[in-house]
Amino acid sequence: MGKSAPSLAWRQADRLGRLALATVVIVATLGGPASWAPASAGLNVTEEIECLALTIYFEARGEPDEGKIAVGHVVMNRAQHPLFPGEICGVVRQGGIERYRCQFTWWCDGRSDRPHDWSAWERSKALARRVFWQDSTDPTAGALWYHAESVIPSWRDKLSLGPKIGRHIFYRPANNQHSAPTFEKH
Repeated sequence: MGKSAPSLAWRQADRLGRLALATVVIVATLGGPASWAPASAGLNVTEEIECLALTIYFEARGEPDEGKIAVGHVVMNRAQHPLFPGEICGVVRQGGIERYRCQFTWWCDGRSDRPHDWSAWERSKALARRVFWQDSTDPTAGALWYHAESVIPSWRDKLSLGPKIGRHIFYRPANNQHSAPTFEKH
């Protein structure tokens, strides 16, 4: 049985991915402003956006767009902050795969990392591209951490409280905090 032709949606997604990569090459070649290019512009852009989209999908799939964008901005804020890895996939995978020892629960919860809701996955990818290419305002005002309102993590008091967006509460480093707080997982 031969391969079937890719669907229109996949062909359009492929075109967008190639367009995004071409944009990075053009900006890099022309010496575009460094403040415009994401911190991870020198890496595999397609992989970086996919890591961002997967995080938005698994961490905020049921949230309104502002909540999804907020989660995406936390990842981007971390990728640009000296306390965290300098690329999106590094931020997402930080802590390894040991169950519940990673930074983003979906990465190490032992469940499948394949999206199953096509519509939500397409929306997550679209929002990830907007966040990656800095086509959205950061509603978290620079937050590096967040948690669902349904949990009360012990580390929350070590940080400055940020906004509540959807069902997530966001945090920034405490004043004069120059190192990562110690977090204990319970």
